[in-house]
Amino acid sequence: MIWELGFSCLGSNRSTSRKNLTHEQTNENDHKTTTLEHNKAWLLAESGGCGPELNNADPQSVHSSFRFSFYSQVELESLNLSSSTAATVLMVNLDNGVTESRAKELKLRRVESLEKTISPVAHSLIRFSFAEIVSATRNFSKGRVLGRGALSCVFRGRVGFLRTAVAIKQLDKEDKESAKAFCRELMIASSLHSSNVVPLVGFCIDSEEGLFLVYKYVSGGSLERHLHGRKKGGKGSSTLPWSVRYKVAIGIAEAIAYLHNGTERCVVHRDIKPSNILLSSKKTPKLCDFGLATWTSAPSVPFLCKTVKGTFGYLAPEYFQHGKVSDKTDVYAFGVVLLELITGRKPIEMKRSPGEENLVLWAKPYLQKGKGAIEELLDPQLKCNLRYSNQIGRMIDAAAVCVTSEESRRPGIREIIAILKGEEEPVFSKRRKSSFLGNGCVMDCYSQLQQSNSEIKSHLALAMLGVSEFEDDDYLYVC
Repeated sequence: MIWELGFSCLGSNRSTSRKNLTHEQTNENDHKTTTLEHNKAWLLAESGGCGPELNNADPQSVHSSFRFSFYSQVELESLNLSSSTAATVLMVNLDNGVTESRAKELKLRRVESLEKTISPVAHSLIRFSFAEIVSATRNFSKGRVLGRGALSCVFRGRVGFLRTAVAIKQLDKEDKESAKAFCRELMIASSLHSSNVVPLVGFCIDSEEGLFLVYKYVSGGSLERHLHGRKKGGKGSSTLPWSVRYKVAIGIAEAIAYLHNGTERCVVHRDIKPSNILLSSKKTPKLCDFGLATWTSAPSVPFLCKTVKGTFGYLAPEYFQHGKVSDKTDVYAFGVVLLELITGRKPIEMKRSPGEENLVLWAKPYLQKGKGAIEELLDPQLKCNLRYSNQIGRMIDAAAVCVTSEESRRPGIREIIAILKGEEEPVFSKRRKSSFLGNGCVMDCYSQLQQSNSEIKSHLALAMLGVSEFEDDDYLYVC
């Protein structure tokens, strides 16, 4: 914003000066539009003659003898100030210096730059017009909203001659980072082809209306709704059977393995949580929402991120505290999801008893017992079936190593899959056994994060900052 500052001291000839200023201002803006004219404002610094408070003020005191006011051009002209009034007028131009035609030109340039960036993959996707997006969402009807993110809103819609069901993600067109986020998500999502990942169908770019990503619609709802949602009568959601929970764990683990090892470049999702896991009509899990996803040079090769973005309760310690991102960031978040599948609890719940608000911190003492902790950890809505006890035990083991505080001791996703499936014991798991003491306790050997009780409480307080039990998708942005 360009600020034009002009000063004029007014004394006994206040009336004449005001006319001159008004005349000059009018001449200067004859060539501008009415909209730009309304952006002029005046700041008055007055002393004396403006009410009893100022008349009785101590003339030796600057703080008590001046008053500042903000006026429009018309208001300034209509003021009836006494000739004895002394004032300084500061003219402030609120015009941002960009004309309408110039702003339109800049928008078109940004669109051209965006088009050039996505050109290598655009041919593999369907390009929708804004009119098609409006028609598909019934003009962005509230009844079509599937969910909202920090900088986006997702609508259910139908497109094409066959009226194919889709999920349309509308990015916030007012946000300066939306173009960059759109480009990154489109480039990453268009490169993914896995049965456990929601496919990107197409996109829409409109210089005036914004940016849209069109994904295939998954009809079964989110894991969040199945685990923590409520029925339409407010009596709570139907219990998700253990067989489905185990199927979800395996499916999402394989989706993460595909991101980390099955593509040309390693993709770190950075926002793995139940609301980003969708279930098909056959309860096949599919990972979605790549708005925070990023490429890394290779698995287990971390890089530092200046801004920490993610969801409370799922952030790995090294990412939350130091901005360190790697494939292990996703592994930690997946461990939290496993705990939710096992226990039926949310990662952070303020309504819980003291010491039980944070799922990971509450569960850690039980995780060391493995299969022996089924009774304490298992969702009370599930009946403990001996037929599934081995699967439950393996999921507890997998969750335990996923939420290990020390990044270097956290296994890769392939080892997690091996633990979940009960295949040959991974090398990491063998090494983990050496961490057990004679009394059955586990040592979490993270020298940099040896947490005392006070440090744990501090971490808990940070994790719960601004979180309420009604806010399931609070995002953390730390610059």
